[in-house]
Amino acid sequence: MNAAAAPLEPGAPAPDFELRSTPSQMVRLSEFRGRPVILAFYPEDWSPVCSDQMALYQEVMPEFRRYDAELLGISVDGIWSHLAFAKDRNLHFPLLADFEPKGDVARAYHAYRADDGTSERALFVIDAEGIVRWSYLSPVGVNPGADGILHALEDLAMKGVPS
Repeated sequence: MNAAAAPLEPGAPAPDFELRSTPSQMVRLSEFRGRPVILAFYPEDWSPVCSDQMALYQEVMPEFRRYDAELLGISVDGIWSHLAFAKDRNLHFPLLADFEPKGDVARAYHAYRADDGTSERALFVIDAEGIVRWSYLSPVGVNPGADGILHALEDLAMKGVPS
């Protein structure tokens, strides 16, 4: 982990972005206003920890959906790598290519690893109004699991924060 890395803090407005999800489709964060969004930045397609992390999120997708939350995976890999990775791992949520300008969105969320040109393993839960309500930076070699995300979504629902 980069020594100075600290993810965008709760309470901050989530920077809007538009990234490619397929060769012909773009996804814009602001399209999801009115519901919670989970941003899962991860270092690289195909790495063992990333594969396990994304597979776990696919498994717990019904729990995320209970909170009407949308999951977006983001890495600096290109769209063709994402498409092959998603097909191979049977992932049914968008993987967004923060490819060019490389890491631009990861930088906006303070989740870019400049030393190796990848994303940190960083998680964000954004409320329906576009405010970061929870963020977590995991050591790059550790799968952060889904408990923190689920607790953050539950907190949003319990506090009546727009979700």
